Amino acid sequence: MLLALIFAAGLWAGLQNALAGGGSFVTLPALMLTGMSPLAANITSTVALFPGQLTSGFAGRKLVTGSGALTFRALFVVSLLGGAAGGLLLLNTPSSVFARLVPWLVLFGTAVFAWGSFFHRQGATSVHLGPAGTAFAQFVIAVYGGYFGGGVGFLMLAALTMAGLPTRNAGATKNVLAGVMNASAVILFFTSPHLHWQEAIVLGSGAIIGGLCGAWALHRVNEKLLRIAVVCIGIALTIGLFARPL
Repeated sequence: MLLALIFAAGLWAGLQNALAGGGSFVTLPALMLTGMSPLAANITSTVALFPGQLTSGFAGRKLVTGSGALTFRALFVVSLLGGAAGGLLLLNTPSSVFARLVPWLVLFGTAVFAWGSFFHRQGATSVHLGPAGTAFAQFVIAVYGGYFGGGVGFLMLAALTMAGLPTRNAGATKNVLAGVMNASAVILFFTSPHLHWQEAIVLGSGAIIGGLCGAWALHRVNEKLLRIAVVCIGIALTIGLFARPL
């Protein structure tokens, strides 16, 4: 029964990531319902959703680009290093400490997702990042992505558009960089005792199927309603995590 729930969460997360992002807000509570600690759920979810990120990045590879003097190769390396740093930080965070941090991380991720979905107007910014500023912003975002990752797509989209990338190129580039930063974290997580392989395989299988369904439903589903659902899940999860006894 629990594995069926995890598979269903994977389907939803894969569909959601393909259409609007925020799939981890579904997978995290589903895994915690099985009795996993927040730390184990976060690690297992990151590994399970990684194949879907690779698929999304590969599909949009023709639009991937760097930003002026900052080449895509440089962004690739920065994302790889930042993701590894975030993954190492997570592995060295005691489970009890992460349990106290995760409500705040979910709250932050939900706020970023809501801002990116409903309040941020694409291209409407007076802030422009140069090559050094873009590299630094991407490194910090990659550390956060390797450590937790909720709302990381919108953080990257904001940084890349402020660096001067057109929205379509920024979206494709952030999909690839999301996979890059998680790749280094996932490699580190493979040896973690907190990784639950059975649940990761079931969740990942559902996410792959959901992602394929999302590609089909891209022009058939009301994206705004989906984003509202993501924010509502994030709010409910935040309240539940703050109310949850440690």
